[in-house]
Amino acid sequence: MKVLVLNCGSSSVKYQLIDTDERRSLATGSVSRIGMTGAVLSHRRYDGDEVKLSGEILDHQVAIEYVLSILLSKNHGVLKDRSEIDAVGHRVVHGGEKFTGSVLITPDVLKMIRECIDLAPLHNPHNLRGINACLNLLPGTPQVAVFDTAFHSKMPPYAYIYGIPYVLYKRYSIRRYGFHGTSHFYVSRRAAEILGKPIEELKMATCHLGNGCSIAAVDGGVSVDTSMGFTPLEGLLMGTRCGDLDPAVILHIMGREEIGLGEANTLLNKHSGLLGISGVSSDMRDVEAEAEAGNRRAQLALDVFTYRLRKYIGAYAAAMGGLNAIVFTGGIGENSAIVRSKTCQNLGFLGVEIDEEKNAQTAKQEAVISTDESRVKVLVVPTNEELVIALDTAEIVEKAKQGEETAPVGTS
Repeated sequence: MKVLVLNCGSSSVKYQLIDTDERRSLATGSVSRIGMTGAVLSHRRYDGDEVKLSGEILDHQVAIEYVLSILLSKNHGVLKDRSEIDAVGHRVVHGGEKFTGSVLITPDVLKMIRECIDLAPLHNPHNLRGINACLNLLPGTPQVAVFDTAFHSKMPPYAYIYGIPYVLYKRYSIRRYGFHGTSHFYVSRRAAEILGKPIEELKMATCHLGNGCSIAAVDGGVSVDTSMGFTPLEGLLMGTRCGDLDPAVILHIMGREEIGLGEANTLLNKHSGLLGISGVSSDMRDVEAEAEAGNRRAQLALDVFTYRLRKYIGAYAAAMGGLNAIVFTGGIGENSAIVRSKTCQNLGFLGVEIDEEKNAQTAKQEAVISTDESRVKVLVVPTNEELVIALDTAEIVEKAKQGEETAPVGTS
């Protein structure tokens, strides 16, 4: 089955066309600066052919029209007709408590996704724009929603309930949801395959480290806790997000700086994290370079980042009653040997021993970077969220064709 995977942001559309039978990417790319001057489509075919096109791309529907056109292009495409696209899989950030797995998109499902907008106002509206564009451009083609939150839907109540009046949870659905679910799902299962052990027998801390960062406690293949919470702001230090914070801090800042809710939200989400501490950049590569050059604030940002991650690993080992593996993924997790090394320092009491030579030589590739004697295995596993979305989509569409029940499947 050929599945078009779409990830629609506020001003971008990332896409990948995947042959699920062969688990192979046929083409990948993105449309950036939607609604702005200088909008660009970047496209790469499976054989390495690359092209960039610029144009007036005013909205998501025009962007997806560009995507379909390049996929059908005689010189750069991989399709002869739109009908070759068997299904479309959409990344949807927030499924709330309504969705515990991937689902076939129907009018009722669309309504429920809209009802989750309050939980993810910066993400779900753009995901919906992509879905609606495909309804217009690919009528009759089945579409599936794959939720970032689904993999964490089996967390026990004691892991997701906050210490606020319970009535507020019931009234407004305020609880820990967690995100990056498709990534944690994929790398935990791939790590089990690499280790040659049933996932049901493993306790893992999976670390998705990029501009946004989260860690999950995966016990027997199930997410039992995760660092992101009601929103993606909670948890680890991130590129521009503060992560864990005493709630009174922002109240204090709002009073002293005389700022409102919107400005406070921007402060915590856009001007904090690595950028806020280092004063240099939200990009870990820049922070590491500055730290090596003697910039003390950059070094502090790096130290805070790895210290918080190390604390969470220890906490999740306690939560699961043991630890068999630590998995690094995401742009930072896959590429930064420094972050991996500093994070694993002082974890020897858990049985973690890094092979620094293997660690230094590993980037953007699967590898076990712990020593042979290490009781806890440490792995680098490049994530493949698009493949998870494509496979979930294919499974649901096949069931629908056969008239089977299309209850949520996949990452839950």
